[in-house]
Amino acid sequence: MFTRKIGIDLGTANTLIFVPGKGVVINEPSVVAVSRHDNTVFAVGIEAREMIGRTPETIIAYRPLKDGVIADYRVTEAMLRYFINKAGGRFRLLRPEVMVSVPAGVTSTERRAVIEAALHAGAKAAFVVKEPVLAAIGAGIPINEPSGHMVVDIGGGTADIAVISLGGIVAATSVKVAGNKFDQAIADYIKKNYNLAIGDRTAEDLKIQIGSAVPVDDDRLRMEIKGRDLMTGLPKTIEIQSSEVTEAISDELDEIMRSIKSVLHETPPELAADIMDKGIVLTGGGANLRNIDELVRQEIGVPAHIAEDALLCVAKGTGIALEHLEVYKRSIMSKR
Repeated sequence: MFTRKIGIDLGTANTLIFVPGKGVVINEPSVVAVSRHDNTVFAVGIEAREMIGRTPETIIAYRPLKDGVIADYRVTEAMLRYFINKAGGRFRLLRPEVMVSVPAGVTSTERRAVIEAALHAGAKAAFVVKEPVLAAIGAGIPINEPSGHMVVDIGGGTADIAVISLGGIVAATSVKVAGNKFDQAIADYIKKNYNLAIGDRTAEDLKIQIGSAVPVDDDRLRMEIKGRDLMTGLPKTIEIQSSEVTEAISDELDEIMRSIKSVLHETPPELAADIMDKGIVLTGGGANLRNIDELVRQEIGVPAHIAEDALLCVAKGTGIALEHLEVYKRSIMSKR
């Protein structure tokens, strides 16, 4: 019997859909535009993201997930239905088995909400798996071996840090500091130092184009941005250097480094020795921040490697786990 299988990396910033045999078929922002008048969903994904900060009073565009968990159940369900149908293609009538990623620190209530949203959105069966496990599978780490591997998955809403051995999580934490908090910190820094109000998208562009986790001595890393002068209320253009972005996000990065240290403190000595040998694997969109592996090496004293296609690791992990469900069943179904 043919069964459709779909893996979903349900992220605060982006939702990625993985179909076994095809790879990542959808990578769109986790944004929904809703009509205030009758509460209907107006647009989802890329189309809705274009509307952020540009909508009239009658339409609101926002992210239904906050810090990696569902903040608006009904809108999340509508978003999942849209993505599942879009990934379905000609097999749309067959209800799929769905695997969804959740943060490492998820509660049983939050886990239940994700399962129910997936089932109501049209899934025949839904599994939820913790992000660090999926990120490790997607990064090609042999998680079922009796050896320690540390994964740091920095997404949009949460940074998930876990030590994995024999298919299970030995020590883990999830902090609500990640890509979105970086953007907010950059916007706050520019407001404080330049009296300039900028939007979330401008802050994100700064982070991606010239951001660095450690200061870099490169005059070419500078960028002109436009915003609203808070004194005059008029549009204004200023130039920002990479070192300013580094300064703006330093507190957020410090918190992630503290969390990595706290997980290492809980790690048994044998596994800690394995991690020293193999290094820490960085995944998620936040791993693409310039020099973040260097920051980990300086702060933690352990080598760090950025996984190939870091942004896609969790989505790839859902696909691999779905294709080899029997092999991964024990680590996937564990309730820890």
